Amino acid sequence: GDKAFAQFLTDEIQEEKKIQKHKSLPKVSGGWELEVHGTEAKLVRKIAGEKITVTFNINNSIPPSAEEDRQEQQKPDEQEPELTSTPNFVVEVIKDDTKQTLVLDCHFPEDEIGHEGEEESDIFTIQEVSFQPAGEADWKDTNYTLNTDSLDWALYDHLMDFLADRGVDNTFADELIELSTALEHQEYIKFLEDLKSFVKCQ
Repeated sequence: GDKAFAQFLTDEIQEEKKIQKHKSLPKVSGGWELEVHGTEAKLVRKIAGEKITVTFNINNSIPPSAEEDRQEQQKPDEQEPELTSTPNFVVEVIKDDTKQTLVLDCHFPEDEIGHEGEEESDIFTIQEVSFQPAGEADWKDTNYTLNTDSLDWALYDHLMDFLADRGVDNTFADELIELSTALEHQEYIKFLEDLKSFVKCQ
């Protein structure tokens, strides 16, 4: 059984490498620096008096419906449907002269993705906003967290503009999806390779 499993993995790895779009991770325009630790990626950008960081994790970032499509609709000669990784991401804005960080939890609503043609429609939304003490690893649940569901739309628009002024806009979000998808695929191939070594190990 293990031999057949290892053979299957070898074929699968070859297939995945064939459809791999990016041999190296795509860059995000606008002067963002990328740090990757396993499945977590962090983009950092400094502008006058502020540091902006965007963090996301590729685990569980592929919408479940896409995963099902991958398994169901596979006809022998068909290309695998392209999977897109749309992770939740956290934007932190740290002002140099205060001891606070404004934290915005953002996500890609499932029904928004792929609907081109709607002018001005944002491809990501802000879910929660809170202040956290700068430099603290563990955020406090006791800090007030604003959920945007019940938010005045004018305030919400200002928050979106606030992000756009700092380079977090639709273009950025598109590039983040591209980066995350490439990273997810790279990690998936690496996982298959590790699994193959593990199965072959006697």
